[in-house]
Amino acid sequence: MFTGIVEELGEVKSLGSGKMSIHAHLILDGLKIGDSIAVNGICLTVVAFNQDGFAADVMPETMRRTSFAALKKGSRVNLERALTLNSRLGGHIVSGHIDGVGTIASLQEEANAIIFKIEASSQLLRYIIEKGSVALDGISLTVVEVTKHAFSVSIIPHTCAGTSLGYKKAGDKINIENDIIGKYVERFLLQPADTTGEIKPELTREFLIKYGF
Repeated sequence: MFTGIVEELGEVKSLGSGKMSIHAHLILDGLKIGDSIAVNGICLTVVAFNQDGFAADVMPETMRRTSFAALKKGSRVNLERALTLNSRLGGHIVSGHIDGVGTIASLQEEANAIIFKIEASSQLLRYIIEKGSVALDGISLTVVEVTKHAFSVSIIPHTCAGTSLGYKKAGDKINIENDIIGKYVERFLLQPADTTGEIKPELTREFLIKYGF
């Protein structure tokens, strides 16, 4: 579990044959084999580390379903260690499980901020609401606007300087994790109504009575 507050901007040293090696410093403090680190919002398990960085296994499913395929040696990546019980929850609850990949459609300056417009599929957009939370490459952000085919977020200079967003341009792919609360609420409402496994897509009077409402 993560918060979407990036701790360090790392650099890819190598990626291939099911392994990723990343140059880092800050997140190495107290690091152990088996710890979880979010890399561009993707929860990876540390399998090796030294004074210059760490390595993690990357399975084919991760390469297929995320923007990792676009990374290369020298790419900058957002890093965050897993949440602890004494951590500040400065962003929102982020699981490190990517729902899909969007495309940066445009970047527009607005005073001291930059508006990122992200095109995404309808399956992703259904969980994105204005002023709600979304994680882009593992960064907790507030949604400014949602349209039929895209949504936008406003990025302050601090975020641009301390994350991979400062290196992004129109056309780049970006990992999207929707707010976990909305996904679980929807799943609860679509739970099988009986032992046949039939899914009832509507919130009915019978459903509410069954569960004590």
